[in-house]
Amino acid sequence: MARYSYSKLNWTPVAVADTTAFTDNGYIAVLGGNTTMRIEFSEVYMGGLAASSAPAQMIVARDSTIGATSLTGVLSAALDGAGVAPGTLASAFSASTTKPQRSSTLQILQLGFNAFGGVVRWVAPPGAEFSLVGSTASLGEISLSSGSAGTPGLMSAHFIGDIK
Repeated sequence: MARYSYSKLNWTPVAVADTTAFTDNGYIAVLGGNTTMRIEFSEVYMGGLAASSAPAQMIVARDSTIGATSLTGVLSAALDGAGVAPGTLASAFSASTTKPQRSSTLQILQLGFNAFGGVVRWVAPPGAEFSLVGSTASLGEISLSSGSAGTPGLMSAHFIGDIK
């Protein structure tokens, strides 16, 4: 098992409706590295950096269309400096040639968030982690994005996940 942080600093989510293509640099996505990869996510964090009130509907969901040819934009780092990386790593990104689309039925967390200094830290109780499996829609990609309600603002965010 290898525990990774997938983080994006100083970004502004772009509000999109369900099953609508995301906008580059307006989301965070993690895609399994191969057809058998499993990642269990135990934490989602968002910290607000906006200069004025910016309440938004932030959604963690599985994607019904996955990003193809990811162009990075999200940092990926092992939490254990002495750990051995798995042979295949997940792809963490915020831009891609084919844009991901959030599923309308496979949403995991609805996190109301004000980017004007707000903080959201969701931590799974033991055994209640959510996961991605494989590298195809709809179970192989997880995203953090803004729903169509509210006004997203500047923030930083991360996922913590265990590659199984």
